[in-house]
Amino acid sequence: MRLSRNILFGSLLCSVILACALISFIWTPYDITQMDIPNKLQTPTAAHWLGTDHFGRDIFSMIMVGARTSLAVALVAVGIGMGIGVPLGLWAAAQSGGWVDEIIMRGNDLIFAFPSLVIAILITAILGPGAINAIIAIGIFNIPVFARLTRAGALPLWQREFILAARVAGKSAARISTEHILPNVANLLIVQGTIQFSLGILAEAGLSYIGLGAQPPTPSWGRMLADAQTMVAFAPHLALIPGLAIISAVLGLNLLGDGLRDHLDPKIRVMRT
Repeated sequence: MRLSRNILFGSLLCSVILACALISFIWTPYDITQMDIPNKLQTPTAAHWLGTDHFGRDIFSMIMVGARTSLAVALVAVGIGMGIGVPLGLWAAAQSGGWVDEIIMRGNDLIFAFPSLVIAILITAILGPGAINAIIAIGIFNIPVFARLTRAGALPLWQREFILAARVAGKSAARISTEHILPNVANLLIVQGTIQFSLGILAEAGLSYIGLGAQPPTPSWGRMLADAQTMVAFAPHLALIPGLAIISAVLGLNLLGDGLRDHLDPKIRVMRT
């Protein structure tokens, strides 16, 4: 099956941002900790491709390192959500209708009762600002997302013939969940993972914008937006460039997730053939 335009375009955007993040580990055009006040607030030039900020730092270099920060926070947060939420969802599906299922689902409802950003702000306000605490805050909200999705995908499978055959063969519920249920819901988790990844980038930018995310001197796209908000009138590129970086990352991941959903869902493939 030919890959859709959503997958191709989304992969392109994601690849560019990922390349910037990886290259920043070994090279950036300028040192992001070095200030150059005489050359502050420059518009894009041959020397500074995206201009300079109010401290004379190269914006392109900061965007590269900021990509590393945003991707790292979102990736680890999604990993926390999947690492805890998926086993909980499998356990709840295996114990459907029992007290374990009820406790897990009501716990999910409790977390979902509050907006994700409010929870993240509350946690980082209690634990203190910083990238690590931002990861914890975003990761906690990802747990019920993956738990609910895994349970919803696993419940119908427990009534299928091949699962009944595995139970007759004497396999435990944990083994059935690992060997038979999980591979059959993997496509759902992959698609949701890309969506949560994009939401994680937005959440990290939001927390950094209000001063609860990555702290200076570590660059962050949200922090760059916060620093630029009082200078938009005479230096609009300071806000435009990190804003476009956030939009590109979120758009790329959402297009990739949408394309993967269409590509991995057999029902949609049949409808298109």
